[in-house]
Amino acid sequence: MAQDLKILLLGELRIVSQGEDVALPASRKARALLAFLVATGRPHRRERLCELFWGMPDDPKAALRWALSKLRAVVDTPGQPRIFADRERVYVDVDGIDIDIRSIHKKLRQSDGHFAVEELEGMAQQLDMLLLDGLDGVGDETFQFWLTSEREDAGVARVEVLQRLAMHPKATPISKEKWARLWRAADPLGVKAHERASPTATTADPRGAVVPRGRGGGTQLSTRTDDRVRARTPGARARALRAQRIGFCEVRDGTKIAYATVGLGPPMLKAANWLNHLEFDWGSPIWGRSFATIARYRSFIRYDERGCGLSDWDVEDLSFEAFVEDLEAVVDRLGLDRFPLLGISQGCAVSIEYAVRHPERVTGLVLISGYAAGWRLLASPDEQDRREAVMKLTEVGWGTNNPAYRHIFSQTFMPEASANDLAWFDEFQRLTTSPINAARFQEAFGRIDVRHRLAQVKAPTIVLHSMHDQRIPLDQGRAVAAGIPGAHFVPLESRNHILIDHEPAWRVCVETVAQFMAEKGI
Repeated sequence: MAQDLKILLLGELRIVSQGEDVALPASRKARALLAFLVATGRPHRRERLCELFWGMPDDPKAALRWALSKLRAVVDTPGQPRIFADRERVYVDVDGIDIDIRSIHKKLRQSDGHFAVEELEGMAQQLDMLLLDGLDGVGDETFQFWLTSEREDAGVARVEVLQRLAMHPKATPISKEKWARLWRAADPLGVKAHERASPTATTADPRGAVVPRGRGGGTQLSTRTDDRVRARTPGARARALRAQRIGFCEVRDGTKIAYATVGLGPPMLKAANWLNHLEFDWGSPIWGRSFATIARYRSFIRYDERGCGLSDWDVEDLSFEAFVEDLEAVVDRLGLDRFPLLGISQGCAVSIEYAVRHPERVTGLVLISGYAAGWRLLASPDEQDRREAVMKLTEVGWGTNNPAYRHIFSQTFMPEASANDLAWFDEFQRLTTSPINAARFQEAFGRIDVRHRLAQVKAPTIVLHSMHDQRIPLDQGRAVAAGIPGAHFVPLESRNHILIDHEPAWRVCVETVAQFMAEKGI
């Protein structure tokens, strides 16, 4: 039965069935694969898994098949298969399985604060163990980054549990001192921030314990909290900013679209742009700081459009209309009512079309480095010839280990980026989509045309564009602003199509957008 299967990720990986430990494969890679699939709880592309755990001179595809065969013997039961794999994706069905760290996160997220002391002490004991102990160095750098991030999230959960124990009204004074010392050791800055935020509630005694600080030892801060209170606690905010939540929705033609939400506050939705990957771009040197800045004040929503990232790659329709339907599907799945839209590059045209179709939902448009008509419509014959040549090179060279075929895009997107950042983006592009889709995207973007839609935009709009953009000329951004009634146009002193967080234009962009949204009440 599903309820009799437990997967323990805290400490060394363990599988417990009917109360008995199940023998795991001796291969650390196979165990790491199982842990990754279980912890993420979603499908992954075979190519992605091969690159995470196997490289040359191994045969990655054969190694993956072998590992899956060993893992099926561990988690599958008669009449209850758990590991599913097709030609593209692999996933573990975790429905009904008790997974220790996921259970703890769920309890802390949903609880109104009414935990028994014994339950919190049990969580503290579990969280005192290192998550997936013994699996360091098994995969590539991306796997290690993921593992570190998961351990940080577990650490945030431990801090919250310790805080609840230190302030629990039914804990004994001696145990409160113990938990307060551990809380302070684990999160000294958080304890100080809590004391500043609640000066009449708690303070620290010389031994490091947190004790009441009211008149005559007054009352303690209640452990009952609603979502707004939890959002103000350092532990909850840190967890919300680090742990993006990934889900999937389905478009009318059956295409599965991956989306992610992260952060706290009113929603802000970003339309997809040239090649996204929800896992890779969140911690990237290109997008990471920009996304984290938004997530400090908003519930930030992103998605991978069809043909790339975690969304379906093998799709028949890769057109502008399909891109808009992807956006519509994400909005409908999340039940968003009213929200601002962020569009970057071709995402601007998708955002404009959506805003015209759904004016009741869009509170504002933030358009960066965009255009209203693609290169098939505006470029000179010579430029069109160059674009077609690049498309051919993309088809034959995109998936190779030679970054030159992808560097064509990296260099024009970010001519002022460092060599390391360009190298990262070269590899990011290879991992994000297939060669044929990369070429199909270029063709689809070339046929975009929303010029007839500009005058129909009702939402407050700000348009920002680099003055020396090497990919989309400034005139095209200016034309977008000129066509939208009342749009505010901001030229940025930069050569980059994608702004880099260490250049002055990036800060100008962030501050200008924040001021615009505040003035418009968005």
